[in-house]
Amino acid sequence: MSVFWGTNYSIVKSAFREIDPQAFNALRMTVATAIFLAVVVGVRLRARLGPAGVAMDGALASVFYTPDPMTRRDWGSLALLGVIGHCCYQYCFMGGLARTSVANSALMLGATPVLVALISALLGLERIGPLHWIGAALSLGGIYLVVGQGFALGSHGATGDALMFAAVCCWAIYTIAAGPLMRRHSPLAVTAFSMMLGTLMYVPLVSRSVREVQWSSVSAGTWLALLYSAVFSLCISYTIWYAGIRQLGSARTSVYSNFVPIVAMLTAVVVLHEPIGARKIAGAAAVLGGVLLTRKKG
Repeated sequence: MSVFWGTNYSIVKSAFREIDPQAFNALRMTVATAIFLAVVVGVRLRARLGPAGVAMDGALASVFYTPDPMTRRDWGSLALLGVIGHCCYQYCFMGGLARTSVANSALMLGATPVLVALISALLGLERIGPLHWIGAALSLGGIYLVVGQGFALGSHGATGDALMFAAVCCWAIYTIAAGPLMRRHSPLAVTAFSMMLGTLMYVPLVSRSVREVQWSSVSAGTWLALLYSAVFSLCISYTIWYAGIRQLGSARTSVYSNFVPIVAMLTAVVVLHEPIGARKIAGAAAVLGGVLLTRKKG
């Protein structure tokens, strides 16, 4: 998951040379939704065959299928997740990535576990000890090291950083809000249905951008980038993320996301030739160090 998400930044940003970011994402989300729904249908048909049709053990099978039906209240929760975790998050993520560097984007999103911990504490879901507060301050200081230099309101880079921070907030809220549904329904179903509803809201929002793209002139490499991002970054990685939360818990799963900024920054150097100076390296160390502190007890 960390490799898929880390490499996705540079792969997606390279596609922006030919396709508007929001148009690219509209098609990416549509493809991913279609794949998710096809898998959901396939899994449910297989489950109807009975025990002989399910080759996975119970714990692994629950990641893909649970028998409880979706209630009206569940669908309302899924719609909210679709708005926050797919429509708003993806709009801000793509807009931010198009306007700022891969390093800035990845490091800001790398601080998501800190924000999750803080929001959980405010909601009374998790206790925040001294180490957590120190970790939060350290991560915020690391982000400032990366994005603070030369920050000017109204500038192209500042707008990108602001959109990426909004994306971080959306992802943190989505991660917490999905918890109750994950306890009763499979990660596959929750992700598939929330993405479906989010895509239905997102595509009309960016329809003008979609119409303005000259799709016939898009290169094969960009089409491959779109498929890679839809299949690996959305379908497979989202399923791994929530399977991890269900099987390992959010704390242990979040630790693995710490590798995403590292993979993203290294990939950006190779693919996009983005410079990484001492300031960004120090900022990355502070962000990741802060995240690790928030995962410790005390």
